[in-house]
Amino acid sequence: MAELSTIARPYARAAFESASAVHALGPWSEALSRAAAVVSDERVKHLIGNPHVPAMELTQMIYELSAGAASPRETPANPARSREELRNLLQLLAQNRRLPLLPEISLQFEALRADAENIATVEVRSARELTDAQAQRLRSALERRLGRTVKLSAQVDPGLLGGAVVQYEDFVFDGSLRRSLELMGSAISGA
Repeated sequence: MAELSTIARPYARAAFESASAVHALGPWSEALSRAAAVVSDERVKHLIGNPHVPAMELTQMIYELSAGAASPRETPANPARSREELRNLLQLLAQNRRLPLLPEISLQFEALRADAENIATVEVRSARELTDAQAQRLRSALERRLGRTVKLSAQVDPGLLGGAVVQYEDFVFDGSLRRSLELMGSAISGA
């Protein structure tokens, strides 16, 4: 929904700037992902906006469930500041009745992080599971074409019959056997 993404954008940018300032993109990414999962949980959804649940208590619960320990491969330059800014973001969202935006904020944060780290997540649907060699060849070709480090997200789709469909943002390459047969059928029928 465009409206949700528009409302979430400034919060995601602020979170990204805070995380970048203390070199904590990884820990913030994990914390926002966990916070998004918490507010998406059916047991928590009914607490959000409930007048009998104080916003500060709800914020504290979400914070405790989402803050977690810093990732061992990336420790914030200032862990206390990073935790405090995360708590402040959650409090601001609660005060503005925006806690349900956390899943969208997390998605937008990940997009900003991927852009900053020059990473492209490419979805690949193939008729059969890709071998390691096939995945590596595809990754290398995409890295040359996109000029970014490529992270493949592969899944099997037996409906393709053969071949694969590769998607990165708005770019889609359909090299599936199913698509080839559709094109051949159209050419034969003259459509």
